[in-house]
Amino acid sequence: MSALEPTFTLGIEEEYFLVDRSTRDLVRERPEKMMAELERRCAGQVVPEFLNAQIEVGTKVCGSLAEAREDLGTLRRTIAEVAGEYGLAIIAASTHPFASWGDQTHTNKERYNILASDLQAVARRLLICGMHVHVALDDDELRIDLLGQVAYFLPHLLALSTSSPFWRGDDTGLKSYRIAVFDELPRTGLPEQFDSWAEYDRHVAILVQAGLIEDASKLWWDIRPSARFPTLEMRLCDVPTRLDDTLCIAALYRCILHMLYRLRRDNQRWRRYRAMLIAENRWRAQRYGVDDRLVDFGKGQMVAYPALLDEIRAILREDAQRLGCEAEIAHASTILGRGTSAHHQTNVFRRAKEAGADRQEALVAVVDWLIEETVAGI
Repeated sequence: MSALEPTFTLGIEEEYFLVDRSTRDLVRERPEKMMAELERRCAGQVVPEFLNAQIEVGTKVCGSLAEAREDLGTLRRTIAEVAGEYGLAIIAASTHPFASWGDQTHTNKERYNILASDLQAVARRLLICGMHVHVALDDDELRIDLLGQVAYFLPHLLALSTSSPFWRGDDTGLKSYRIAVFDELPRTGLPEQFDSWAEYDRHVAILVQAGLIEDASKLWWDIRPSARFPTLEMRLCDVPTRLDDTLCIAALYRCILHMLYRLRRDNQRWRRYRAMLIAENRWRAQRYGVDDRLVDFGKGQMVAYPALLDEIRAILREDAQRLGCEAEIAHASTILGRGTSAHHQTNVFRRAKEAGADRQEALVAVVDWLIEETVAGI
Protein backbone atom coordinates (compact mmCIF):
# COMPACT_ATOMS: atom_id res chain seq x y z
CA MET A 1 0.00 0.00 0.00
CA SER A 2 1.15 3.53 -0.70
CA ALA A 3 1.99 5.89 2.15
CA LEU A 4 -1.12 7.93 1.31
CA GLU A 5 -3.54 5.02 1.40
CA PRO A 6 -5.35 4.38 4.68
CA THR A 7 -4.18 1.37 6.64
CA PHE A 8 -7.70 -0.06 6.97
CA THR A 9 -6.70 -1.63 10.26
CA LEU A 10 -9.70 -2.80 12.23
CA GLY A 11 -11.02 -3.48 15.70
CA ILE A 12 -14.11 -5.39 16.77
CA GLU A 13 -16.21 -4.85 19.89
CA GLU A 14 -18.76 -7.41 21.08
CA GLU A 15 -21.21 -7.37 23.97
CA TYR A 16 -22.28 -10.58 25.70
CA PHE A 17 -24.90 -11.55 28.27
CA LEU A 18 -23.88 -13.29 31.50
CA VAL A 19 -26.25 -16.13 32.38
CA ASP A 20 -26.59 -18.33 35.43
CA ARG A 21 -25.90 -21.90 34.35
CA SER A 22 -28.48 -23.35 36.73
CA THR A 23 -31.43 -21.11 35.81
CA ARG A 24 -30.26 -19.95 32.35
CA ASP A 25 -31.56 -16.53 33.36
CA LEU A 26 -29.40 -13.40 33.45
CA VAL A 27 -27.33 -12.65 36.53
CA ARG A 28 -28.41 -9.73 38.70
CA GLU A 29 -24.90 -8.77 39.82
CA ARG A 30 -21.63 -9.19 37.95
CA PRO A 31 -19.04 -10.85 40.30
CA GLU A 32 -16.32 -8.31 41.06
CA LYS A 33 -13.70 -11.01 41.58
CA MET A 34 -14.52 -12.36 38.14
CA MET A 35 -14.00 -8.94 36.59
CA ALA A 36 -10.70 -8.53 38.45
CA GLU A 37 -9.51 -11.88 37.08
CA LEU A 38 -10.55 -10.90 33.55
CA GLU A 39 -8.67 -7.61 33.89
CA ARG A 40 -5.58 -9.53 34.97
CA ARG A 41 -5.81 -11.97 32.06
CA CYS A 42 -7.13 -9.65 29.32
CA ALA A 43 -5.38 -6.36 30.15
CA GLY A 44 -8.15 -3.84 29.55
CA GLN A 45 -9.89 -5.69 26.73
CA VAL A 46 -12.87 -6.71 28.88
CA VAL A 47 -15.03 -4.04 30.53
CA PRO A 48 -18.43 -3.80 32.24
CA GLU A 49 -21.36 -2.68 30.11
CA PHE A 50 -24.46 -0.66 31.01
CA LEU A 51 -26.31 -3.52 32.71
CA ASN A 52 -24.79 -5.82 35.31
CA ALA A 53 -25.81 -8.76 33.15
CA GLN A 54 -23.61 -7.54 30.28
CA ILE A 55 -19.92 -7.56 29.50
CA GLU A 56 -18.05 -5.97 26.58
CA VAL A 57 -14.85 -7.00 24.82
CA GLY A 58 -12.69 -5.15 22.32
CA THR A 59 -9.92 -6.53 20.16
CA LYS A 60 -6.59 -4.83 19.78
CA VAL A 61 -5.92 -2.89 16.57
CA CYS A 62 -5.67 -5.66 13.98
CA GLY A 63 -3.95 -5.54 10.63
CA SER A 64 -5.83 -8.53 9.27
CA LEU A 65 -8.91 -10.65 9.84
CA ALA A 66 -6.61 -13.47 10.95
CA GLU A 67 -5.35 -11.28 13.80
CA ALA A 68 -8.92 -10.33 14.70
CA ARG A 69 -9.95 -13.99 14.69
CA GLU A 70 -7.17 -14.97 17.09
CA ASP A 71 -7.77 -12.04 19.45
CA LEU A 72 -11.56 -12.29 19.55
CA GLY A 73 -11.46 -16.06 19.88
CA THR A 74 -9.09 -15.77 22.82
CA LEU A 75 -11.37 -13.21 24.46
CA ARG A 76 -14.50 -15.34 24.07
CA ARG A 77 -12.70 -18.44 25.33
CA THR A 78 -11.12 -16.68 28.31
CA ILE A 79 -14.35 -15.04 29.47
CA ALA A 80 -16.22 -18.33 29.16
CA GLU A 81 -13.57 -20.12 31.24
CA VAL A 82 -13.45 -17.49 33.98
CA ALA A 83 -17.24 -17.09 34.08
CA GLY A 84 -17.56 -20.87 34.38
CA GLU A 85 -15.62 -20.75 37.65
CA TYR A 86 -18.51 -18.71 39.07
CA GLY A 87 -21.28 -20.92 37.71
CA LEU A 88 -21.91 -18.53 34.83
CA ALA A 89 -21.73 -18.63 31.05
CA ILE A 90 -21.70 -16.07 28.25
CA ILE A 91 -24.02 -15.93 25.27
CA ALA A 92 -23.42 -13.94 22.11
CA ALA A 93 -26.94 -12.87 21.19
CA SER A 94 -28.56 -9.47 20.95
CA THR A 95 -31.51 -10.39 23.17
CA HIS A 96 -31.89 -13.04 25.86
CA PRO A 97 -34.67 -15.51 25.00
CA PHE A 98 -36.77 -14.96 28.11
CA ALA A 99 -35.18 -12.47 30.55
CA SER A 100 -37.24 -9.49 31.69
CA TRP A 101 -35.76 -6.01 31.52
CA GLY A 102 -37.61 -5.05 34.69
CA ASP A 103 -35.47 -7.46 36.71
CA GLN A 104 -32.14 -5.94 35.67
CA THR A 105 -29.86 -3.46 37.42
CA HIS A 106 -27.40 -1.11 35.78
CA THR A 107 -23.68 -0.82 36.50
CA ASN A 108 -22.90 1.67 39.26
CA LYS A 109 -20.66 3.95 37.22
CA GLU A 110 -21.02 7.71 36.75
CA ARG A 111 -21.54 7.53 32.98
CA TYR A 112 -24.19 4.84 33.37
CA ASN A 113 -25.87 6.51 36.34
CA ILE A 114 -26.29 9.68 34.26
CA LEU A 115 -27.59 7.65 31.34
CA ALA A 116 -30.15 5.85 33.52
CA SER A 117 -31.31 9.12 35.09
CA ASP A 118 -31.59 10.90 31.76
CA LEU A 119 -33.30 8.21 29.70
CA GLN A 120 -35.43 6.57 32.42
CA ALA A 121 -37.55 3.64 31.11
CA VAL A 122 -35.90 3.84 27.69
CA ALA A 123 -32.57 3.02 29.35
CA ARG A 124 -34.05 0.34 31.59
CA ARG A 125 -35.34 -1.47 28.51
CA LEU A 126 -31.85 -1.66 26.97
CA LEU A 127 -31.57 -5.39 27.53
CA ILE A 128 -29.72 -5.77 24.24
CA CYS A 129 -26.20 -6.50 23.03
CA GLY A 130 -24.49 -5.42 19.82
CA MET A 131 -21.34 -5.72 17.74
CA HIS A 132 -19.30 -2.75 16.50
CA VAL A 133 -16.57 -2.73 13.86
CA HIS A 134 -13.98 0.06 13.63
CA VAL A 135 -11.98 0.59 10.44
CA ALA A 136 -9.14 3.11 10.46
CA LEU A 137 -9.47 6.09 8.11
CA ASP A 138 -7.03 8.72 9.30
CA ASP A 139 -8.30 11.58 7.13
CA ASP A 140 -11.30 13.48 8.53
CA GLU A 141 -12.69 14.43 5.13
CA LEU A 142 -12.42 10.85 3.91
CA ARG A 143 -14.38 9.61 6.93
CA ILE A 144 -17.20 12.07 6.29
CA ASP A 145 -17.29 11.30 2.57
CA LEU A 146 -17.49 7.54 3.12
CA LEU A 147 -19.99 7.97 5.98
CA GLY A 148 -22.55 9.20 3.47
CA GLN A 149 -21.88 6.45 0.95
CA VAL A 150 -21.48 3.34 3.10
CA ALA A 151 -24.90 3.76 4.75
CA TYR A 152 -26.43 2.13 1.65
CA PHE A 153 -24.83 -1.20 2.58
CA LEU A 154 -25.74 -1.27 6.28
CA PRO A 155 -29.06 -3.17 5.91
CA HIS A 156 -27.25 -5.88 3.94
CA LEU A 157 -24.83 -6.35 6.85
CA LEU A 158 -27.59 -6.30 9.47
CA ALA A 159 -29.42 -9.10 7.66
CA LEU A 160 -26.40 -11.41 8.02
CA SER A 161 -25.98 -10.71 11.74
CA THR A 162 -29.47 -11.20 13.16
CA SER A 163 -29.57 -12.86 16.58
CA SER A 164 -32.51 -11.31 18.46
CA PRO A 165 -35.82 -12.97 17.55
CA PHE A 166 -37.06 -13.35 21.16
CA TRP A 167 -38.11 -10.70 23.68
CA ARG A 168 -39.26 -11.61 27.20
CA GLY A 169 -40.15 -15.14 26.15
CA ASP A 170 -42.05 -14.25 22.98
CA ASP A 171 -41.07 -14.91 19.38
CA THR A 172 -41.39 -11.36 18.05
CA GLY A 173 -41.54 -12.36 14.39
CA LEU A 174 -38.55 -10.08 13.78
CA LYS A 175 -35.07 -11.39 13.08
CA SER A 176 -33.58 -8.38 14.91
CA TYR A 177 -35.85 -7.14 17.67
CA ARG A 178 -32.80 -5.41 19.18
CA ILE A 179 -33.16 -2.63 16.60
CA ALA A 180 -36.71 -1.90 17.77
CA VAL A 181 -35.44 -1.47 21.34
CA PHE A 182 -32.37 0.56 20.45
CA ASP A 183 -34.32 2.94 18.22
CA GLU A 184 -36.17 4.23 21.29
CA LEU A 185 -33.00 6.12 22.25
CA PRO A 186 -32.36 9.63 20.92
CA ARG A 187 -29.74 10.21 18.22
CA THR A 188 -30.03 6.69 16.78
CA GLY A 189 -30.76 5.34 13.32
CA LEU A 190 -29.15 6.20 10.02
CA PRO A 191 -26.53 8.96 10.10
CA GLU A 192 -27.01 12.46 8.85
CA GLN A 193 -25.17 13.34 5.64
CA PHE A 194 -22.52 16.05 5.68
CA ASP A 195 -20.52 17.64 2.88
CA SER A 196 -17.41 18.23 4.99
CA TRP A 197 -15.83 17.46 8.34
CA ALA A 198 -16.25 21.12 9.32
CA GLU A 199 -20.02 20.86 8.77
CA TYR A 200 -20.19 17.71 10.92
CA ASP A 201 -18.03 19.33 13.61
CA ARG A 202 -20.28 22.43 13.70
CA HIS A 203 -23.40 20.36 14.24
CA VAL A 204 -21.80 18.34 17.04
CA ALA A 205 -20.60 21.60 18.63
CA ILE A 206 -24.18 22.94 18.74
CA LEU A 207 -25.32 19.91 20.76
CA VAL A 208 -22.31 20.13 23.06
CA GLN A 209 -22.65 23.90 23.60
CA ALA A 210 -26.33 23.46 24.46
CA GLY A 211 -25.38 20.91 27.09
CA LEU A 212 -27.28 18.08 25.40
CA ILE A 213 -24.25 15.81 24.99
CA GLU A 214 -20.69 15.84 26.33
CA ASP A 215 -19.14 14.79 23.02
CA ALA A 216 -19.80 12.89 19.80
CA SER A 217 -19.78 9.54 21.62
CA LYS A 218 -23.44 10.25 22.46
CA LEU A 219 -24.33 10.06 18.76
CA TRP A 220 -25.60 6.48 18.62
CA TRP A 221 -26.10 6.30 14.87
CA ASP A 222 -25.86 3.05 12.93
CA ILE A 223 -22.48 4.26 11.77
CA ARG A 224 -20.46 7.21 13.01
CA PRO A 225 -16.99 8.75 13.08
CA SER A 226 -15.61 7.39 16.33
CA ALA A 227 -15.10 9.99 19.07
CA ARG A 228 -12.11 8.06 20.43
CA PHE A 229 -10.29 6.73 17.39
CA PRO A 230 -9.64 7.85 13.78
CA THR A 231 -12.11 5.24 12.57
CA LEU A 232 -15.49 4.88 10.97
CA GLU A 233 -17.46 2.76 13.43
CA MET A 234 -20.27 0.50 12.19
CA ARG A 235 -22.79 -0.10 14.99
CA LEU A 236 -25.98 -1.43 13.38
CA CYS A 237 -25.40 -5.17 13.56
CA ASP A 238 -26.62 -7.69 16.09
CA VAL A 239 -23.83 -9.61 17.79
CA PRO A 240 -23.50 -12.90 15.88
CA THR A 241 -23.48 -16.04 17.99
CA ARG A 242 -20.80 -17.72 15.89
CA LEU A 243 -17.35 -16.17 15.71
CA ASP A 244 -17.02 -16.93 11.99
CA ASP A 245 -20.14 -14.85 11.30
CA THR A 246 -18.69 -11.85 13.15
CA LEU A 247 -15.50 -12.07 11.11
CA CYS A 248 -17.45 -12.35 7.84
CA ILE A 249 -19.43 -9.20 8.58
CA ALA A 250 -16.31 -7.33 9.69
CA ALA A 251 -14.55 -8.38 6.48
CA LEU A 252 -17.47 -7.25 4.32
CA TYR A 253 -17.60 -3.87 6.05
CA ARG A 254 -13.85 -3.37 5.74
CA CYS A 255 -13.88 -4.33 2.06
CA ILE A 256 -16.84 -2.04 1.34
CA LEU A 257 -14.90 0.89 2.78
CA HIS A 258 -11.85 -0.09 0.76
CA MET A 259 -13.99 -0.27 -2.39
CA LEU A 260 -15.46 3.18 -1.73
CA TYR A 261 -11.97 4.57 -1.13
CA ARG A 262 -10.80 2.95 -4.38
CA LEU A 263 -13.62 4.62 -6.30
CA ARG A 264 -12.82 7.99 -4.73
CA ARG A 265 -9.14 7.58 -5.58
CA ASP A 266 -10.15 7.01 -9.21
CA ASN A 267 -12.43 10.08 -9.23
CA GLN A 268 -15.61 7.99 -8.94
CA ARG A 269 -18.08 7.50 -6.13
CA TRP A 270 -21.02 5.42 -4.96
CA ARG A 271 -24.32 7.20 -5.20
CA ARG A 272 -25.58 8.66 -1.91
CA TYR A 273 -29.17 7.68 -1.19
CA ARG A 274 -31.50 9.51 1.15
CA ALA A 275 -32.22 8.05 4.55
CA MET A 276 -35.92 7.55 3.71
CA LEU A 277 -34.90 4.99 1.08
CA ILE A 278 -32.20 3.21 3.06
CA ALA A 279 -34.58 3.04 6.04
CA GLU A 280 -36.90 0.81 3.99
CA ASN A 281 -34.13 -1.76 3.55
CA ARG A 282 -33.12 -1.32 7.17
CA TRP A 283 -36.65 -2.26 8.26
CA ARG A 284 -36.80 -5.22 5.90
CA ALA A 285 -33.45 -6.53 7.21
CA GLN A 286 -34.71 -6.06 10.78
CA ARG A 287 -37.95 -7.89 10.02
CA TYR A 288 -36.91 -10.62 7.59
CA GLY A 289 -33.11 -10.87 7.78
CA VAL A 290 -31.87 -12.76 4.73
CA ASP A 291 -35.23 -14.43 4.05
CA ASP A 292 -36.88 -11.83 1.85
CA ARG A 293 -36.05 -9.13 -0.65
CA LEU A 294 -34.41 -5.75 -0.31
CA VAL A 295 -34.78 -2.82 -2.69
CA ASP A 296 -32.21 -2.33 -5.41
CA PHE A 297 -32.51 1.44 -5.68
CA GLY A 298 -30.63 1.61 -8.97
CA LYS A 299 -33.15 -0.72 -10.58
CA GLY A 300 -36.08 0.50 -8.53
CA GLN A 301 -37.02 -3.11 -7.88
CA MET A 302 -37.22 -5.62 -5.05
CA VAL A 303 -34.46 -8.22 -5.38
CA ALA A 304 -33.89 -11.43 -3.43
CA TYR A 305 -31.26 -10.96 -0.74
CA PRO A 306 -28.91 -13.73 -1.99
CA ALA A 307 -28.75 -12.09 -5.43
CA LEU A 308 -27.91 -8.71 -3.88
CA LEU A 309 -25.22 -10.30 -1.72
CA ASP A 310 -23.70 -12.00 -4.78
CA GLU A 311 -23.51 -8.61 -6.52
CA ILE A 312 -21.81 -7.03 -3.52
CA ARG A 313 -19.29 -9.87 -3.28
CA ALA A 314 -18.49 -9.50 -6.98
CA ILE A 315 -17.91 -5.77 -6.54
CA LEU A 316 -15.62 -6.46 -3.58
CA ARG A 317 -13.53 -9.22 -5.17
CA GLU A 318 -10.54 -6.96 -5.83
CA ASP A 319 -10.74 -5.46 -2.34
CA ALA A 320 -10.99 -8.85 -0.63
CA GLN A 321 -7.86 -9.97 -2.46
CA ARG A 322 -6.03 -6.79 -1.54
CA LEU A 323 -6.94 -7.12 2.13
CA GLY A 324 -6.46 -10.89 2.28
CA CYS A 325 -9.94 -11.82 3.49
CA GLU A 326 -11.40 -13.90 0.65
CA ALA A 327 -12.20 -16.78 3.02
CA GLU A 328 -14.09 -14.55 5.44
CA ILE A 329 -16.11 -13.00 2.60
CA ALA A 330 -16.88 -16.47 1.20
CA HIS A 331 -18.34 -17.45 4.57
CA ALA A 332 -21.39 -15.32 3.72
CA SER A 333 -22.57 -18.24 1.57
CA THR A 334 -22.41 -20.49 4.62
CA ILE A 335 -24.56 -18.06 6.61
CA LEU A 336 -27.14 -18.01 3.81
CA GLY A 337 -27.12 -21.80 3.60
CA ARG A 338 -27.60 -22.61 7.28
CA GLY A 339 -29.21 -19.40 8.52
CA THR A 340 -28.29 -16.79 11.09
CA SER A 341 -28.47 -17.18 14.85
CA ALA A 342 -32.07 -15.92 14.74
CA HIS A 343 -33.06 -18.83 12.50
CA HIS A 344 -31.37 -21.37 14.74
CA GLN A 345 -32.88 -19.97 17.92
CA THR A 346 -36.44 -20.18 16.60
CA ASN A 347 -35.75 -23.65 15.18
CA VAL A 348 -34.40 -24.92 18.52
CA PHE A 349 -37.48 -23.51 20.25
CA ARG A 350 -39.85 -25.11 17.75
CA ARG A 351 -38.15 -28.51 17.88
CA ALA A 352 -38.18 -28.54 21.69
CA LYS A 353 -41.90 -27.77 21.70
CA GLU A 354 -42.56 -30.50 19.14
CA ALA A 355 -40.66 -32.94 21.38
CA GLY A 356 -43.01 -32.19 24.27
CA ALA A 357 -41.24 -29.36 26.12
CA ASP A 358 -43.32 -26.63 27.66
CA ARG A 359 -42.67 -23.00 26.75
CA GLN A 360 -40.09 -22.33 29.47
CA GLU A 361 -38.25 -25.58 28.82
CA ALA A 362 -38.07 -24.71 25.12
CA LEU A 363 -36.66 -21.27 25.92
CA VAL A 364 -34.06 -22.86 28.20
CA ALA A 365 -33.09 -25.10 25.28
CA VAL A 366 -32.45 -21.95 23.22
CA VAL A 367 -30.17 -20.59 25.95
CA ASP A 368 -28.28 -23.89 26.06
CA TRP A 369 -27.77 -23.72 22.30
CA LEU A 370 -26.46 -20.15 22.61
CA ILE A 371 -24.03 -21.10 25.40
CA GLU A 372 -22.59 -23.90 23.28
CA GLU A 373 -22.39 -22.02 19.99
CA THR A 374 -20.84 -18.87 21.49
CA VAL A 375 -17.60 -20.77 22.12
CA ALA A 376 -17.87 -23.41 19.39
CA GLY A 377 -14.77 -23.80 17.24
CA ILE A 378 -12.55 -21.27 19.04
